[in-house]
Amino acid sequence: MKQKIALITGATSGIGMETAKILSENHFNLIITGRRQDRLEKLKKELEHEKCEIHTLCFDVQSKTEVDQALDSLPENWKQVDILLNNAGLAAGIDPINQADWQDWEAMIDTNIKGLLYMTRKVSNWMIARQQGHILNISSIAGIQAYPNGSVYCGTKHAVNAISKAMRIELAPYNIKVGTISPGAIETEFSLVRFKGDEEKAAKVYDGFTPLNARDIAESIYFVLSRPAHVNIDDLLIMPTAQASARDFVKK
Repeated sequence: MKQKIALITGATSGIGMETAKILSENHFNLIITGRRQDRLEKLKKELEHEKCEIHTLCFDVQSKTEVDQALDSLPENWKQVDILLNNAGLAAGIDPINQADWQDWEAMIDTNIKGLLYMTRKVSNWMIARQQGHILNISSIAGIQAYPNGSVYCGTKHAVNAISKAMRIELAPYNIKVGTISPGAIETEFSLVRFKGDEEKAAKVYDGFTPLNARDIAESIYFVLSRPAHVNIDDLLIMPTAQASARDFVKK
C-alpha cells in the first residue's frame, strides 16, 4: 500500500511540529511548511527515516503568490496529497476593538482565513482529481465562544468553522473528508506571539492551572486521521480539565 502524504502548514512549532512527529512515527510521508527554513531543515533531519520521507517548503501562507509558487514547485508524486492540515494561525494583540492595531487584524485575517483558503483551493483540486483526501482545519474555542479583547481573532476562528462546514458539504461528493479541531488554552508559542514576544506576559496566561500541550492535540489529530474510510470526525472541541469555557478557569 502506498504511504500517505500529509501536508502540514505551520510545522515549525507547536501543534504543527508535534503532529509532524507523530505522523513520522506512524510512517506517513510529510510535506512540512513554515516561514523559518532553519527550523524546517532541523525538523526534517530529526524526523526523516527509512519509512518516512520529508519534503520542506518555506513560504508564508498570507501570500497567495508564495502559496501557489511553493505548491507548484512540488514534484508530481508529492502532489498526491492525502491529508492537508491547515494548522498555520496566530493571535496578535489583546486590545478592545476601538484601540487595537489594524496591522494585527490584517495579520490574523490574512493567516487564519485567507491562508487556509489559499492552501485549500490548490490542494483540494489535487484531491478532487484523485477522488480522495482529508482536510483538517485547526480552529479554537474562540471559534465557538467570543470573548472580550479578542474580537478579530474570535471572528477569524468563527470563519474557520463556517468555512469548514461549507467545505464539508462541497467536497463530500468527491470522497474528501473535512473536519475541525478546536483547542482551548494550550501552551505553545501562541501567547508569546499574541504578546509580541513578552515572555513574562505569555507565561502568566497559564498561571494556576495545567493547560493543554501540543502533543495532546497532535494525538487527537492522529486519531481523527486514522479512522476508517467510512468515518469522518466533523469537529472536536478539546479543553483542559480546568477550563470550562473560553474565559472560565478553575485556578489553584
